[in-house]
Amino acid sequence: MSGQAERPPAAALRPALPGDVPLLAAIAEAAILELTGEDYDSDQQEAWAAAASDEEALAARLAGQLALVATRDGEPVGFIVLADNRLIDMLYVRPEVAGEGVAGLLYDAIERLAGARGATSLTVDASDTALDFFGKRGFTPKQRNTVSRGGVWLGNTTMEKLLAAPPGPVH
Repeated sequence: MSGQAERPPAAALRPALPGDVPLLAAIAEAAILELTGEDYDSDQQEAWAAAASDEEALAARLAGQLALVATRDGEPVGFIVLADNRLIDMLYVRPEVAGEGVAGLLYDAIERLAGARGATSLTVDASDTALDFFGKRGFTPKQRNTVSRGGVWLGNTTMEKLLAAPPGPVH
């Protein structure tokens, strides 16, 4: 045996389905409660998680948007939602796969799809926990925001990334 750590299995991507909503809500809730503790206090985490895991609200938010699900062995481990072909509305991964490239795989796929659909830039209201993730992918901070979730205030940052123009027709 080599001394290298075993690599986690690669994730597969597929479109989100209406039946995924309970699992996606659970992923969002777990990610918020387990991954954001360095940036948000417990009241903020609980209010944010309650809002993100509301299945009815999540189903309504997903309707008409482009949503991709990352799976391992057929089980959802993360998801991303693109609204209006320009706004990354949600990106969450299960805490146990954080740092294994699932979020990057989801983001890269959504950026390619948005670009192919004519997007010239992407924006995201990044949580304090996600600032580095988006910064490493070429997003720049534009504005600091304060949002209310369940009567509790949380900070985030609007970030933007300009996308390369799609190649024109070859003559």
